[in-house]
Amino acid sequence: MLSRNSAAVAIKPKNQRLVLVALAIVAVIGAVLLAMWGLKDRAAYFYTPADIAAGKAPAGKAMRLGGMVELGSVERDPDGVTIRFIVNDGDAQTAVLFRGIVPDLFREGSGVVAEGRLEPGGLFVAETILAKHDERYMPPELGNQAAEHKVGKTVEK
Repeated sequence: MLSRNSAAVAIKPKNQRLVLVALAIVAVIGAVLLAMWGLKDRAAYFYTPADIAAGKAPAGKAMRLGGMVELGSVERDPDGVTIRFIVNDGDAQTAVLFRGIVPDLFREGSGVVAEGRLEPGGLFVAETILAKHDERYMPPELGNQAAEHKVGKTVEK
């Protein structure tokens, strides 16, 4: 028989399930907090040139800059890997410096997302360049048909 001073305590099955559920919830919360703490420095927030001009973007923090590559702004240095260009969002513009190989879709007048850090002087130093393609892309065969269809509708009006 068990006495009151016995080290073994009998837990009812109902209470045992409650304890297991509580431990599982604590473990999940702990894992989420640990993941958030580990990734806090890896989060890169998205800013536009207008945000940078308004002073909303902190200097030295990892971020993404998005907009259009301004026409006539791309300058390539003689070393072959350094490129300078201006990102414009219609309201403001930001100068960007990138060392590396740019994607094939990168060109003036196209969309771009640059990942990097903003220098105190306002220059954005990019570590990665992501070129955005046109969402309205169609294969050449279908593109001609779509253009002919639009012309036909215009003539009908």
